[in-house]
Amino acid sequence: MTYTQLTLLGVAATVVLDLVVLRTRVLLRRTFWVAYAIIVFFQLLTNGVLTGFRIVRYDGAAIIGSGTPVLVGDGRLVFAPVEDLLFGFALVVQTLAWWVFWGRRGVQRTPTAGPAPTWWPGRRD
Repeated sequence: MTYTQLTLLGVAATVVLDLVVLRTRVLLRRTFWVAYAIIVFFQLLTNGVLTGFRIVRYDGAAIIGSGTPVLVGDGRLVFAPVEDLLFGFALVVQTLAWWVFWGRRGVQRTPTAGPAPTWWPGRRD
């Protein structure tokens, strides 16, 4: 499978997971989309630097467009392949959906990290 196919499969699975399986409905919340706009800005910034300076390179056969980074066009946005944006979307949505899902079930409502380590400043034994 290509990166494009895997990304589209991941996005579809994430949408089904959020709306049908876990029923957290993260994608239906306005606050998610506002927060996601901030995330996309920084994702484009870092991904643009990494791909624009060719620190990270993609095989043109595995993505939409060619392997040559351009600012906009040829399957890229700010040098980043559109697949990276979709993959990042799936990662963010799944992280939030699982967070909400486990939070609703009361998983570790109060922190129980245990005692402070022996080297912790101010610890008295």
